[in-house]
Amino acid sequence: MATKMIYFTVNGRPEQAEFREDCPAQDVKDLFRAAAEAGPHDILKLYNYKGNIINISPHLEPNSPQSCYKLEVVAADCNSEPLGAELAAVLGFDLSSMEKRQSLEKKILMESGETPSLVYEMKNQVESFREKLESVEHLSWLGLFKELSETTHKPSPFYHKRSLRKTREECEHVKEKFLQMRQDSLEVTEEVRQYLKTPTFDNWQWEDAEIMVLLQVMYTDLDFIAKFNIELEVLQQFLYEVYRRYNNIPFHNFKHCFCVTQMPFVNPNLMWFTFYFQMYGLIWLTDLRSKFDNIDLLTMMTSAVCHDLDHTGYNNAYQINARTELALRYNDISPLENHHCAVAFEILEKTENNIFRNLTTEQYKRIREGMIKCILATDMARHNEILNKFKSILPVFDFSNKDHKDVLMMIMIKVSDISNEARPMDVAEPWLDCLLQEFFNQSDMEKLEGLPVSPFMDRDKVTKPSSQTGFIRFVLFPPLKSCSVALVPQQHIIDPVRKALDYYTEMEKALEKEKLNRTQVEKAAKTKETDSDRQNESAAHSEPEKSANGSLPKPTGLSKLKSSVVPSLKQAKK
Repeated sequence: MATKMIYFTVNGRPEQAEFREDCPAQDVKDLFRAAAEAGPHDILKLYNYKGNIINISPHLEPNSPQSCYKLEVVAADCNSEPLGAELAAVLGFDLSSMEKRQSLEKKILMESGETPSLVYEMKNQVESFREKLESVEHLSWLGLFKELSETTHKPSPFYHKRSLRKTREECEHVKEKFLQMRQDSLEVTEEVRQYLKTPTFDNWQWEDAEIMVLLQVMYTDLDFIAKFNIELEVLQQFLYEVYRRYNNIPFHNFKHCFCVTQMPFVNPNLMWFTFYFQMYGLIWLTDLRSKFDNIDLLTMMTSAVCHDLDHTGYNNAYQINARTELALRYNDISPLENHHCAVAFEILEKTENNIFRNLTTEQYKRIREGMIKCILATDMARHNEILNKFKSILPVFDFSNKDHKDVLMMIMIKVSDISNEARPMDVAEPWLDCLLQEFFNQSDMEKLEGLPVSPFMDRDKVTKPSSQTGFIRFVLFPPLKSCSVALVPQQHIIDPVRKALDYYTEMEKALEKEKLNRTQVEKAAKTKETDSDRQNESAAHSEPEKSANGSLPKPTGLSKLKSSVVPSLKQAKK
């Protein structure tokens, strides 16, 4: 098969790529991404010699070194902060020295065209530094050895630099650590167990291996192991496979899966519904087990664990507009949610992962049906449909009615999926930053591909407070209020959400005020510049006449101009 030779530049650096004409499109994009040293979520733009954007694909026209294409990286992560000198010092690196050596490397390459051994040594040190940063063991082990700090750890700044899929080395490292903790028989302390049952639980303090242990604790403490004859090794392998199939994306990742599992909310007490915000905690702190049987509880827990498996960071609207494989496979009907569900049962299909393998056929059939309903209910396009259905049955709700219980289970996982704002602000706000990062990545891609841009994802139009005030008022509050009754305590969920709304409302007002002040300052400066230009132009075009005694006349006109300018500037400042 014939090959193509493509010549292009990256940041002024000449490069060339060779690939077969039948090469997959993704391989060609990966080739250019590697040449640009771009992250998996960075967006590439390729220009021809005329300056027009062209598609990176196997159909690129071959060119010559005289008609190079131009490759640029856009929409890189703007939120990642530069690494501080203190962190570099702790890890034993002189950051400023390394930056100087990088500049030297570029200069040497441009002048000599050769790569000296010094450069290779420097590259190895930089790579070692990067790997060390991404695997800093800033957290201790569980139980008595775990200090429950009140401080919040920010989301990893390395999401945009990591591959979408977890690498084998990354997964094996986490699995080894997870199994080692269990083999060492480290017990989770009672303090941690109680903390896990509260809505104030801070997920940012826990590593992935530790989160897997906490998920195992939930299954064990709810007695699922004994009631459904789940072997511990099978549960551990299932949790590992779930971890492995969540991707390295800012929001819909393994930590989000844990938060949703730890987070739903209903406390059925006869006919009264109250929210308590975590599926695991409410099962213990309420009489939910007396209203749902164990099959239902296992279904809800496992649905929460699996509800966003293999999410790629692009929502259903993008999948449908871009005509992706998922949209085609599921006929534009909840493509992501159908995929999450399919991946869940793909994991469970393997005997070594199947925590349901000792159930009867009837029990498995019931769990599968329930999981499909719960996971598909997380599609926000169905939000009003499910909420209205729940409202209609609430006055006559009956736990012995299967349809009523099914709707309640869907409402439970839905609200838990969108209820980060019910957590303390120092836990919830970093999640919003992650979500906006994921949204902005999508809108950048939509603009690049000429697709309709989701308005609530456009980085040029959306701010943090504006995104939340509307969401809380019109999406989050309605289901919370419809499921809360005046005779039950609402402070566990309604009050935190209301505080979050107040917080973002004030932030929005502050941003608007700042924008107004900036506009006024710019207007005043523009007025001053315009008046100054007029003054200079008037002086340049007028020839001053001398008086009889040879002296220049007094600049009365200029004085008048000045007197008119000063008040206008004062007015503008006001």
